[in-house]
Amino acid sequence: MPATTAHKVLVFTTPTCSWCNRLKAYLRERRVPFREVDVSRDTSAARDVQRRTGQMGVPVIVIDNKPIVGFDRPKIDRLLGLTSR
Repeated sequence: MPATTAHKVLVFTTPTCSWCNRLKAYLRERRVPFREVDVSRDTSAARDVQRRTGQMGVPVIVIDNKPIVGFDRPKIDRLLGLTSR
């Protein structure tokens, strides 16, 4: 079931990140629209992620301006209003 309200979802990734691929597949499966930013190609986005989170790793998902480092499914579900499976 998709989220009931529209959320602004931004996913910071790299092409070689397996957790990034899992996160994107999960969002697609749950029908959550998101915008993806490849930080390996966009250095200003990489700096933005580091500024927002203090981290340089990916994936980072930003839901309604709230960053989550890593694929933290319970937190993602909570912020999106999804029921966990």
